[in-house]
Amino acid sequence: MTTPDTRPLEGPILDIVVNLWTPDLTSNYTPKLDAFWKKVKVLGTTHAGVPLEDQLGLMDDAGIDKGLLIATTGGWEGSDIYFEKPVARIAEVVAAHPDRFKGVVGINPSRVVPWMRHVEEAVREHGFVGAHLYPHWFGQPPDHRIYYPFYAKCAELGVPIQIQVGHSAQGFLPTVAQPMRLDRVALDFPELTIVGIHIGYPWVEEMISVAWKHPNVYIGCDAHAPKYWDPSFVRFIGSRRGQDKVLFGTDWPVVGFERATGEIGELGFSDEVRRKLLWQNAVRVYGLEEWV
Repeated sequence: MTTPDTRPLEGPILDIVVNLWTPDLTSNYTPKLDAFWKKVKVLGTTHAGVPLEDQLGLMDDAGIDKGLLIATTGGWEGSDIYFEKPVARIAEVVAAHPDRFKGVVGINPSRVVPWMRHVEEAVREHGFVGAHLYPHWFGQPPDHRIYYPFYAKCAELGVPIQIQVGHSAQGFLPTVAQPMRLDRVALDFPELTIVGIHIGYPWVEEMISVAWKHPNVYIGCDAHAPKYWDPSFVRFIGSRRGQDKVLFGTDWPVVGFERATGEIGELGFSDEVRRKLLWQNAVRVYGLEEWV
């Protein structure tokens, strides 16, 4: 019987789900989210914000070299839960730290044509490398027709889309994103690269099955601390069928940078699996070979 490898992580690390948490942005979140922030123990930082330099320092402490910075958006425009982290703000940070960050543009189906133009501008003009969707903020599952124009646009632009799957976690939002809802999307858009983020919890086996079935579907391991990952997910990451399918992410500050890397170091993955999980898979899926 071999002894599990629990050495500290070595080599480069790329986090595919990083939130900018400066006070100019966190102040725009609806107060309805306070119960969720309290639950995940970031309520204080949400109201106060975290200076960018402090966030970079936390990444340094955890050994995280690079991150994909998300221009998140949620809620229908005009509603009391609507929020948007502007592409221009994320692009500003990326331009100031080009070796550290790449941008990912949020998708909002409130007004399809303007928001599709928004996505194209982010990719073509600002060099964003992917898109991001929170289905539960719009009350419709990932395979609903309201998102299909955006999937087509991402496929046309050749950028992956991150789609939150699993329960909504927020008490005021319905759960609409069971992982199997990605099955239809993957069939209809074989040219589209899909990353099911947040693991798909509590339907982890379902998320694994969709990623195994479709060559264009991957799993982001963000938003859930590695200490609590389902054993089947840990086995999948270390297996031949799964080691090329999972990309490291934190959804910081939901999961702390140092906590995530430290707990992954305790899971006993081989050096090869660690390299794929923490770096190589993301570089390949997002086409970042020239950046890194």
